Amino acid sequence: MQILVTGGAGFIGGHLAQRFAADSHDVVVLDNRDPFYDLDIKQHNVDAGREAARNGDGSYEFIEGDVRDAELVTDLVADADYVYHQAAQAGVRPSVKNPRKYDEVNVDGTLNLLDACRDEGIERFVMASSSSVYGKPQYLPYDEQHPTTPVSPYGASKLAAERYACAYSEVYDLPAVALRYFTVYGPRMRPNMAISNFVSRCHNGEPPVIYGDGTQTRDFTYIEDVIDANMTLLHEDAADGKAVNIGSTDNIEIKTLATEIRDQIDPDLDLVYEERHDADAEHTHAATDRAEELLGYDPDHTIREGVAKFIDWYRDNRDWYEPLVRQS
Repeated sequence: MQILVTGGAGFIGGHLAQRFAADSHDVVVLDNRDPFYDLDIKQHNVDAGREAARNGDGSYEFIEGDVRDAELVTDLVADADYVYHQAAQAGVRPSVKNPRKYDEVNVDGTLNLLDACRDEGIERFVMASSSSVYGKPQYLPYDEQHPTTPVSPYGASKLAAERYACAYSEVYDLPAVALRYFTVYGPRMRPNMAISNFVSRCHNGEPPVIYGDGTQTRDFTYIEDVIDANMTLLHEDAADGKAVNIGSTDNIEIKTLATEIRDQIDPDLDLVYEERHDADAEHTHAATDRAEELLGYDPDHTIREGVAKFIDWYRDNRDWYEPLVRQS
């Protein structure tokens, strides 16, 4: 089985490609190596995929290219059985400064893939969406019926992309699923995320920095749980044409998260509070009933367990990963 993973040098895409290769699939990764964060971490994601293929019966091919290149996308989709679309221009705060680029990559790039998938009749198109599509909560937890009123260009672009995916499923009978991720974390995560920064600062005897009063809440979803949900879609069609929340069973305040990380590394440190960024959502919390019903989704990792696993990985990979966190 051949699987095209766009954004496969990124965090989630890299783990997906690695798992597919380890499970004896033929993986083609398309990634433009955008320097949104240091390219060294993307190279580690590529290396992990190649190693998984070498150690198993799968194959791994990396192609540097862009989902905005319709001709390239068409050629790659022609050879694929499944498309896992993880490529995106990421970042809530940067999207406020350059919204047009987010539309070009996240919307137009997705349309290029959808057109090619429709024409080739692939088995399934699975795309990464985001909890950012919901915006400010009218109630919590967010279920999939919650109004979608994004408060950033990034969230708006992801909502437009998933709406196109679901429309193509309805109009063209293309099996397509949008997974709305809620703050995914774990090994090789983007170095500018809260958990990686908290861990880095605590390892260096520096207090974690919290933006705002720390009462903001998040679902932090461990990467292995996200990958398991994606793997289910290789054989499960119940979610076709739908958007589905992929979150955790935990919902935690940022200051509680910082305290948990500090207590695991250096309990003597204090917490530091700085001004909050307006583009950040104050609360996210996923209702995962639909994922449980349609995909059998049952996340294995509590926040304490996931953070402990990430800290262990961080210590083992501190030589190359910590400099990326420190400069992000």
